[in-house]
Amino acid sequence: MTGHARLNRATFCYRRMEQRLILINLLIRLGVAAAVSSALVRSVEFKSLLFREKRSLKQRIYLILWISVPIALGVWIRFSAKSFVAGDLSFETTILLGVVAGRFSGMVGGTLIALPAVLHGQWATLPFNLLCGFIAGQLRNLAPDREDIWSFSPFIDLSVYRMIRRNLPTPRLFDWQVTFFVSILALRFMQMEVARFMPRATFSLESPTWWVEGLIWASSIMVIGTELKIWNSVRIQIKLEEQQRLLLQSRMQALQNQINPHFLFNTLNSVSSLVRVDPDTARELIIKLATILRRLLHSSDAFVPLQEELEFIDNYLDIEVVRFGRDKLRVVKDLDADSLDVMVPSMLLQPIVENSIKHGLSSKIEGGSIYLRSRLTESHLTIEVEDDGVGMGAAQLLERPTGLGGSGIGMANVAERLKVLYGDTARMTIDSHDGKGTLVRLRLPVLPTEGAIPAALYEERASTRR
Repeated sequence: MTGHARLNRATFCYRRMEQRLILINLLIRLGVAAAVSSALVRSVEFKSLLFREKRSLKQRIYLILWISVPIALGVWIRFSAKSFVAGDLSFETTILLGVVAGRFSGMVGGTLIALPAVLHGQWATLPFNLLCGFIAGQLRNLAPDREDIWSFSPFIDLSVYRMIRRNLPTPRLFDWQVTFFVSILALRFMQMEVARFMPRATFSLESPTWWVEGLIWASSIMVIGTELKIWNSVRIQIKLEEQQRLLLQSRMQALQNQINPHFLFNTLNSVSSLVRVDPDTARELIIKLATILRRLLHSSDAFVPLQEELEFIDNYLDIEVVRFGRDKLRVVKDLDADSLDVMVPSMLLQPIVENSIKHGLSSKIEGGSIYLRSRLTESHLTIEVEDDGVGMGAAQLLERPTGLGGSGIGMANVAERLKVLYGDTARMTIDSHDGKGTLVRLRLPVLPTEGAIPAALYEERASTRR
């Protein structure tokens, strides 16, 4: 083999090796982009900064630092790896910062990322990053809908297809995602030209082979699209959780509102029956009812201390004592003092007490007694409401698969609220015997502080009163 042939063969092998290293580099870039974006979005603080529409100056700076610092470290590593033609993600990250957080964040972040390159003599990286951050921020302002940013796809055919479908009924020349796609390519072309005329002033990964060069350009779009897709998937998950929380909160409010009309209807019936025969007693009932209504109207708390719930029960029982007579309705309390500060669902006991009076004691000529008990263990609060009334037959007792027994509107409401709030960790059982009375036992997890209340359910609720 002649020397010329050996030289050509060596040149071919070098170029082939160079292309192979570039392809490996592109795979590493995609992997690093996916790994960094996935790691960042695991942070609660980063998610709170990334997914808000309006940010203060302090919040924007924090977001810039979160995203720019690891990429700037990658730029520094590129200069440290002398034996390998390493690339970095400064171009893609600057565009990403601008389009997600605006011109200020894109330009400041691009400056921070460019600092290691400037310190190593590649001064043109700084003005180019500033331009990329500014243009990306402008594109963010031009977006008719923020969803266009988050749903950006590196597959241009999908964007073109969506543009055609949108333009069929009402033609529209401007499509944001296509414009963003073209802008990335235009900025990448500008970077290539700057590197060609000033090779020492900036860095740009290039290849003499056209299809490898095409992959380099495509990798920039894939990096930006991949990071947006990863962040958008978390954003969608957060939105779904928020919708689930709001739905659950609305369900709880509907259940709680169902109690009030049911209770008021029964009380007003009692007042109407006493207006003619005993107007003084009716007046007393109205005054006590006003006290109860004042409490209902001025309290929007989902959870209250057990002591406050018992005070409400006392007001309710005062009304019932007036109706039945003090010699026919007796109330006996056996309460653990330590349990009075434990948080319980508001309006939890009233339907149970009402059920005891209405179905257990109202039909007994001689009346009866209601026993209220509470016991606190290390992890659970047990509340018992017992009466010595007529009891319920076997046909009236319902035991649900969840272990939450209940019958009638009031009891079914209590069972449903416990299921919504506590899941399988709460239990309500009913033990009743004909002619002997009924015992309703609630076993609830202890929520001793406001912070212990499930935040996913009541993040926006009013602060509990102590």
